Amino acid sequence: QVQVVESGGGLVQAGGSLRLSCVVSGSISSIHTMGWYRQAPGKQRELVARIIGVDKTNYEDSVKGRFTISIGSARNTVYLQMNSLKPEDTAVYYCAAYRSLGDTIWGQGTQVTVSS
Repeated sequence: QVQVVESGGGLVQAGGSLRLSCVVSGSISSIHTMGWYRQAPGKQRELVARIIGVDKTNYEDSVKGRFTISIGSARNTVYLQMNSLKPEDTAVYYCAAYRSLGDTIWGQGTQVTVSS
């Protein structure tokens, strides 16, 4: 069984930075892709960034050049470094683990609020 727990959200001024962490426990060998999603009030959940394996990354256009997804040395933690934050980045951020079984494990989310 796999569990996903996010942390690192908070309140930051526009232009500031935050680093989100996602700790994965359980059978991590079954995971092939990790992703960060976000959902703003009244909007659909959207993919922000994902990492396939250990180094193949994809980003949503609005965060390219500002956000970086990476995997920690212990291979059970995924980070989302967010720089140059904008008020429109305000959302609940979720971590997702894609397993070889075909299912996706979601975390509970962490709130990111960017003030102008």
